[in-house]
Amino acid sequence: MAQYEHLPIYKAAFDLVVYFEEIVRHFSRYNKYTHGTALRESAHDILLLIVRANSSAEKRPLLAELRLKIEELKVELRVCKEVKAFHNFNSFETSINHVIRIAKQNEGWIRSLSVGSKRPESRPDAIGS
Repeated sequence: MAQYEHLPIYKAAFDLVVYFEEIVRHFSRYNKYTHGTALRESAHDILLLIVRANSSAEKRPLLAELRLKIEELKVELRVCKEVKAFHNFNSFETSINHVIRIAKQNEGWIRSLSVGSKRPESRPDAIGS
């Protein structure tokens, strides 16, 4: 089984899960059980997709699914902002910055897979020419 605790994207996603657990407590009752539940579940799904992608031989489909989940979470965060579910703007700003950081790391992971598969073969006869 592949190790995933060392991955920066895993650490960022784990921090996001913990952060959402903290801020959802400050939501009103209605928002806590509707939007808060959606935020918490999306963050958990993202964390589990990272674990699955790291353990998988074929990472691209899982990273594409992760990209979609991240976009869905961004939409949910914007909805929460519009319905004033967040206790203050700082909570929204911190949340969206966490998600953007994860999205950038996911895109980097996807790019690293593309670069790795297109790497030219080294030719022994070309060395030293």
